Amino acid sequence: MKIITLNCNGIRSSLQKGLLDFIRQENPDILCFQETKAPVTEIDRDEFKNLGYATYVCLAEKPGYSGTAILTKLKPKSQTVGLGDGIFLSEGRSVFLEFGDFYLWNLYFPSGTSGEERQKIKYQFLEDFTQLTKPFLKKKKPFLICGDVNIAHTEKDIHNPKGNEKNSGFLPEERKWLSDFLDLGFFDCFRALHPEIKDEYSWWTYRFQARKNNKGWRIDYFFVTKSKSVELISAKIAKEPVMSDHAPVVLEIQFS
Repeated sequence: MKIITLNCNGIRSSLQKGLLDFIRQENPDILCFQETKAPVTEIDRDEFKNLGYATYVCLAEKPGYSGTAILTKLKPKSQTVGLGDGIFLSEGRSVFLEFGDFYLWNLYFPSGTSGEERQKIKYQFLEDFTQLTKPFLKKKKPFLICGDVNIAHTEKDIHNPKGNEKNSGFLPEERKWLSDFLDLGFFDCFRALHPEIKDEYSWWTYRFQARKNNKGWRIDYFFVTKSKSVELISAKIAKEPVMSDHAPVVLEIQFS
């Protein structure tokens, strides 16, 4: 099974920059988008339907802001848009699907870069997310979580760790939260398959020619519960085509 996560930074913009060709080339079973920034009609499109995808969408109350979506060739058993309520729903940050062999949760975590108030909201989101996750650890089916987490976990995941240690997204409290979350019983799929690799990033600021110089952050993830019924096959960050300030993360995984 192949699953892709991508923060589109506007799905209409990504479509203009080669998203459909990328989907045809990779032919994933499931696509998870964050920051769609578009109404349902611009996400549940004929082009996606013609490729065999059904669409599940969570929109923010504010038009053109945030938004998440899952496109899937597999039919889910159930769906929950905005699992968690609060800003999970009002800011369009959460789509949850249950399949026969696994659970899938696509999320767009808040950023705290705009100031102290949003950083507090981010910390509350992290706490709420953790509490919502815990019941699924007791389930027999594996639990796969993906999306833009807006946190670089370790010094391997950011181009300038020393210079960013006081910046939202690489704060000690955020990094500790991510370590504690993984300790609940999750793999960071990319890191599990590439434990020593550095300089592999999924987001670059549009400023300072950051992408050209590979001055980025790895903030887009797949997490999966540690289970004998999960086999991680491959994980990569697809650098081309450039469709957003983020790059897609492509995971191949087997559930048994």
